[in-house]
Formats: sequence, C-alpha cells, structure tokens
Amino acid sequence: MSNCPGLYSDIGKKARDLLRGDYAHQPRTHFGYGCFKWNFDLSCETAEILPGLTTLFRFKIPDSSKVELRFLQDYIGITSGVGVKALQQGTFNGNGYNPVVNFSGVIGSTFFSLGTDIAFNVSGKTFDEVSVGLSFNSDFLVTSLTLDDKCETLRASCYHELNPLSRTAVAAELKHRFSNGATTVTVGGQHSLFPYTLMKARINSKGRVGGLIQLEFLEKLFIGITGETDMWADNNISKFGLSMAFKA
Repeated sequence: MSNCPGLYSDIGKKARDLLRGDYAHQPRTHFGYGCFKWNFDLSCETAEILPGLTTLFRFKIPDSSKVELRFLQDYIGITSGVGVKALQQGTFNGNGYNPVVNFSGVIGSTFFSLGTDIAFNVSGKTFDEVSVGLSFNSDFLVTSLTLDDKCETLRASCYHELNPLSRTAVAAELKHRFSNGATTVTVGGQHSLFPYTLMKARINSKGRVGGLIQLEFLEKLFIGITGETDMWADNNISKFGLSMAFKA
C-alpha cells in the first residue's frame, strides 16, 4: 500500500473542489467583451520518466504557462517548475510577462501531510506566493489548515463524504484575513441525482449563494451550468456561467 502524501495542491483539495470548483466565479485573468468573459486551462502530464518522476505542462490562456517536474514516492511529494506570467490581466502583448520559479514539497503519509509552496518572480525579485499547510485524512473526515497569500490568509476546511455511490458530500471552510480581520465561512454540498449529473450548492456568511449542475457525456466531456447571487447586495448582482472540460 502506497504511503505517498501527494502534492501540496492536494492539501484541502476535496473541500476546495466542492466549494469552488467549476462555479461561476470571476477568474483572475480573462478576456472580456461587455459581460462575456472566458479563459482556457489546458494541462498534460507525461508518463513516468523515472520511478515516481513525471512532467506536467500547463497553459492558462491568456495569462500564464509553465512546465513542472513532479516526484512522488512514499512519505514525500516534490514539485519544481518554471513558467511565465502576464504583467497585466488578460494579455501577453504590449506589457510583456514575467518568468516565475515555483517549488513545493510535502512530507507525511496518506493520513497526515505537511508542506509548503513558494513562487518567486524573477523579474520583480519578489515572492508571488508563500504558503504552508497541513492535512489530516481519514475515511470519515478530511481536514486541512493552510496559511496562503504570503501567510496573509488563514484557511481551515473539512470534507465529509456521505455516500460514495451518489457522490453525496458536504464541506465547510473558514477563511480569515489578518490585514483587515475579515472572516468568511462557506458551507456547501453535492449530490449526483443521476449517474452522469452532479449538482452542487454553497452559501457563505456574506450572503452569497451559488449553484452548479454538471453533465457528463461519454465519460470524457463535462459541461457545467453555474449561477451565483449576492442576497445582501443593494443591486442584487447575479452571475451565470458555462464551463466545459475534456479529459483524455
């Protein structure tokens, strides 16, 4: 039985995917015309070059791309890579781009893991990201605690699977920013009403409510219809989105 703790990105991933994955959120970088915004995220991982060693290529159009080496063995998971990042949201032209070097490492096992993630901006000679986190994983509950955004944001999350056959699960996340003292609590759940249809809903302490219906076609194509509204906003702004993913 493998005791690999996985990657740093796996810390809190189950709760993060349930509460934020595929929702009609505002992407960090996007093209836009009027109220229409879009972006693409393409990734490809090679087969093992050596035992435990793989290569990942990722392109987030229009803002970034990177190549990353991943090494996974018992009790350790390491990633290291280089990439480029647009200086201005949504463009690579005119303003150019910055090279970024990243490193992350995790030690532990499938039950407990501890790790860090660092991204260094070569041109600006600054750290774009410094994060640390830990995770406890059991058959009953998956929990995590992380310090993100250069250790400015504290996140605590938990995930509980109720029925694996119907993919029924619940999750909660507490987010606290030290700079302004703001705290946000988000709770959500998911359920597969039919074998190829997944429904998700979430609500946070700021009055934002979101929902998602994801359809699966031919076991490879996923189409999601999402919506979000702010119940406490004066103008009650609502957002709707459409996402599509293809897995080879």
